[in-house]
Amino acid sequence: MSPRKKSNLQLPANYADVLKSIKMRIQSAQIQAAIAVNRELISLYWDIGHEIISRQESEGWGTAVIERLASDLQKSFPGVKGFSARNIWRIRAFYLAYTQDIQSTLDIATGVDAQILPQLVAEIPWGHNLLLLEKVKDLQARFWYIHKTLEYGWSRSVLWHHIDTKLYERQFEAEKTTNFNLTLPSPQSDLAKEVLKDPYNFDFLTLAKDAQEKDLEKGLLDHIREFLLELGVGFAFIGSQYHLRVGNDDFYLDLLFYHVKLRCYIVIDLKMTEFKPEFSGKISFYISAVDDLLRHPDDQPSIGIILCKSKDKTIVEYSLRSTNMPIGVSTYQLRDALPKTLEGSLPTIEQLEAELDTLAATIEDDE
Repeated sequence: MSPRKKSNLQLPANYADVLKSIKMRIQSAQIQAAIAVNRELISLYWDIGHEIISRQESEGWGTAVIERLASDLQKSFPGVKGFSARNIWRIRAFYLAYTQDIQSTLDIATGVDAQILPQLVAEIPWGHNLLLLEKVKDLQARFWYIHKTLEYGWSRSVLWHHIDTKLYERQFEAEKTTNFNLTLPSPQSDLAKEVLKDPYNFDFLTLAKDAQEKDLEKGLLDHIREFLLELGVGFAFIGSQYHLRVGNDDFYLDLLFYHVKLRCYIVIDLKMTEFKPEFSGKISFYISAVDDLLRHPDDQPSIGIILCKSKDKTIVEYSLRSTNMPIGVSTYQLRDALPKTLEGSLPTIEQLEAELDTLAATIEDDE
């Protein structure tokens, strides 16, 4: 048999564009199909939870009956996940969490219509729902996380990170110190306030007690991925020690960002001390310079954020009254350094690896 000849097919000029278009439509269809399957699954779990609760209330179903139900479902649908006894109890808890003793206050507490509640929770995957069920007990916080997950497409790991770092408390509940209401038009002022957090969680950093602002800046840049995740969606990094020439002098901004949702530049000034009144004057100058030298006519007014180790709310408010530049002042938290007295008592990497090898060998023997 002669070797297969190489094809000399001449493809149309627009073939690549057509192929790309079809591939995008296939991917979109796959995503929509996955979303539809998830909605049906959560709706099914909701109905199963309702059925179990109804039978418990009307017929007194106990633990043994529910365990038998799980066993029979697994036998009827072999290979289908989701019907283990553990998950059936989770399904029951899931339904109860959104129905028991909350219907009368649901609209007031969360702004969520009780009639569309099943549809809302069906918009996120079951793993997300379980995470919220187990880790977030406050109903308003739970719905806030659901809306943010839908808005930003958070994965389960990202959602867990935000819950673990108390994002709801820091971004929604926190009493933020800004002058945005006085210096920015609505709704820009509300959007800017929503972006701000207090405190910021820099637990990926450990700095010495005598660290300076340049050390904090270097640490944040060395962990730029974690830093951007903590800042939130929309922050685009422009530069550090960003140079501005004003008059005959040179000035350097600690950190400069552009926020794609707010459509404005954001100047961040880092401080390793408690807030001082003179900080607002310095960043006001920077904001004014950025507005004059960098801001495009279509951009919104630039914003300044001062990140301090601590702050006195009254002193901050007094300071911000004297400027017409939009400024927010927040604190930050760092990871505590390990006391030197404990450093020698921790196992080395080699010791940990040896212990894991021993554990793995024990497990193999048990099997």
